[in-house]
Amino acid sequence: MKQFLLLTGVSLTSAVLSVGLYRQLAPPTTVIVEQGPGARFTDWSDDPVGELFPEDGTTGAPANFSYPAVKVTPAVVNIRAVRSADYRFFNFDAPTSTGSGVIISGNGYIVTNHHVIDGGETIEVTLHDKREYKATVVGVDPSTDLALLRIAAEDLAYVRFANSDSLQVGEWVVAVGNPFNLESTVTAGIVSAKGRSINILSDQYRIESFIQTDAAINPGNSGGALVNTRGGLVGINSAIVTRSGKYEGYSFAIPSNLVLKVVRDLREFGTVQRGILGINVDELTHQNALDAGLKPGEGVLITQVNPSGAAFDAGLRSGDVVWSINQTRVRSVPQLQEQIARYRPGQKLQVLYFRNGNPVEAEVVLKEIVRELAGAPGNDEVLATTGLEIRELSMQELRKFGAAGGMVQSVIRNSPADRANIESGFIIRKINGRRVRDMATVLSVIQQADRIELEGIYADFPGDFKYIFTP
Repeated sequence: MKQFLLLTGVSLTSAVLSVGLYRQLAPPTTVIVEQGPGARFTDWSDDPVGELFPEDGTTGAPANFSYPAVKVTPAVVNIRAVRSADYRFFNFDAPTSTGSGVIISGNGYIVTNHHVIDGGETIEVTLHDKREYKATVVGVDPSTDLALLRIAAEDLAYVRFANSDSLQVGEWVVAVGNPFNLESTVTAGIVSAKGRSINILSDQYRIESFIQTDAAINPGNSGGALVNTRGGLVGINSAIVTRSGKYEGYSFAIPSNLVLKVVRDLREFGTVQRGILGINVDELTHQNALDAGLKPGEGVLITQVNPSGAAFDAGLRSGDVVWSINQTRVRSVPQLQEQIARYRPGQKLQVLYFRNGNPVEAEVVLKEIVRELAGAPGNDEVLATTGLEIRELSMQELRKFGAAGGMVQSVIRNSPADRANIESGFIIRKINGRRVRDMATVLSVIQQADRIELEGIYADFPGDFKYIFTP
């Protein structure tokens, strides 16, 4: 036992002496901690809306979120859309809707959601420092749920745009808004997904390619800012998916790159200049991917090509798989829609697609959207009386869903159809108990009916649906 203790002591003493001698003789070691470059922003004080271009930036998880909170909060405003009061029923308080907005230039431009101001006769803006202004509506775009306002003020705090394409799933983001009229509320979360569609917009040409986050968003946050950890605007908060009407973990924002394009158009033209390819598309199934020599999720399938459209002129056909637009990969229908929506009619796109497993490149010149109805006699009248815009089903849709009279393309807000909760994508099979197999019959029956009962299905929801309303 004594020998064991003696050996242990000698060993420990030798180890201590060796470490001490090494520290004295070894050269000093320097540990370098590398930090990725922060998000870079363009100085846009001269022409903030017209000249800013999104730039790449890398952000990481901060120790706290005080920097973006302090930077962004002064530029987030409260918006009240005031509607006329109905004095016939002694309702002397004018009904209002409230939300948030983001100042994007020092000279008073504010971006918010279209649904925040929709129907408002007077738009009131309250700044972070309590100053109040009446706002002018520069323009709105229901297809992206965006609106551009302006107030008569100068030297305002504002938020600079950052590049939403550089956002990574799992990256930290901060939401700033006015939920439940609680001013200047800051929440944080991560990017949960990108290119998400939730079928919340009813416009025929809707663009849904939302950034999904788990930052807490509630009623009143709509139109507020979603920023990265450097305080750069990466999205405009727009929607939540909920059963209770309050936050349940899913929040959605419009990507800043799309916002920037819409804002520029609204400022310059008062309306959005949107080009189209002239195609119908669908997600790439496993079998479609194998046929094209690709993996599922590596492109978007073209199901129909308009013979007078830009894609047809460039040689694209039904069955082709779109791989990229201007070297930007598209892996889903929402991503494709977002990419196209960033360009104006007349601009050229480099489209890489696959046909029979072989890659093909084409230059496509976008054409202007012609907001025509489906072309059948009576569609104008049906739209005016019911709020329904109906189109015929494509051959592929007929094979998939069977014979039907038509599909609801869009629903006008506050119309009889909207109050009956009909949504776009509804496939009409019966009207007032009568089976309908073409759109001409649909329009004829609706025109002659005083009370309408529609029966049919949705492509994305199981079961049969029935709606009853009076035009």
